[in-house]
Amino acid sequence: MYNGKRITVIIPALNEEKKIGQVIDGIPRFVDHVVVVDDGSTDRTGEIAREKGAVVFRHAFNRGVGAAFNSGRRLALELNDDIVVNIDADGQFNPADIESLIEPIVQGAADFVTASRFKDVAFRPQMSRIKFWGNQVMSSLISRMTGQKFYDVSCGFRAYSRDSLLKLNLFGNFTYTQETFLNFAFKNIPIVELPVQVRGRREHGKSRVASNLFRYTYQTLKIIIKTLRDYRPFRLFAPIAALSFIVAVSLGLFLILHYLHTGEFTPHKWAGFASGFFFFLSAVSLILGFILDMFARMRLNQEEMLYYLKRLPMHPPSPPPTNSAGTVNDRD
Repeated sequence: MYNGKRITVIIPALNEEKKIGQVIDGIPRFVDHVVVVDDGSTDRTGEIAREKGAVVFRHAFNRGVGAAFNSGRRLALELNDDIVVNIDADGQFNPADIESLIEPIVQGAADFVTASRFKDVAFRPQMSRIKFWGNQVMSSLISRMTGQKFYDVSCGFRAYSRDSLLKLNLFGNFTYTQETFLNFAFKNIPIVELPVQVRGRREHGKSRVASNLFRYTYQTLKIIIKTLRDYRPFRLFAPIAALSFIVAVSLGLFLILHYLHTGEFTPHKWAGFASGFFFFLSAVSLILGFILDMFARMRLNQEEMLYYLKRLPMHPPSPPPTNSAGTVNDRD
């Protein structure tokens, strides 16, 4: 317990037997519960975590870090603690920074605090230029979409108030980092970025999220587009409608000017058909944006009702059931 607040730390892990014990050992003593989500590991990750006193939630097969975080989030809510911290199992983050990370929540200054590797230039970790550039592009994209300035939207070291987790609804299995920012920003939940010093390169193994940059980019953009569709659909479809309209008008003017100059449409009849197609695409995109915007408003109302349902107390609160080995089995 820290300043009257009960704390849970969740650690998504996949084949991290070389570092998981060290990470758990470094977690401050004021933390009440440590939950390791074993995402289908084939090594001794879960066994070592249990030996270190953690509650282990095991996925029968590898489902992705986003799914692992969601499992840990649900389990943390069942434990009924006040603040939840998630930290990666690869040892790149210092568990001693947990105290600094939760302090803004304890003081009531934020509901979501994320460690930032790039906000303070002095703390910038060593990493390849392409990974650094990718992080900057992703942060700029999320900043533009939310209207807030963020420096690091991909960091896996974060703290949440219980209230913010009750409002959080995630659907991406591959990752959760950018989707969390969008979800919270669209719901006007206060976000704080806290500069921390981290190890830029893993000591063992490869990142299961960013090991393939093209796959990471594709999967992340897919999650972002789906989130934008669900919460801000007009921002997604209005630019498509506007661009299609401009192309349609341009092609139409080109055909008209050609006709006025030559007295015939040949050989540019294609421009007329293309113009009609883009006019149609523009109209469909605009109508679709309005319809999905209506659904987005309904979604927000439903999520607000869901939030109040989640706040109802569970009687009696009890720890999640485990098997004889001390592992919480995947219930999904």
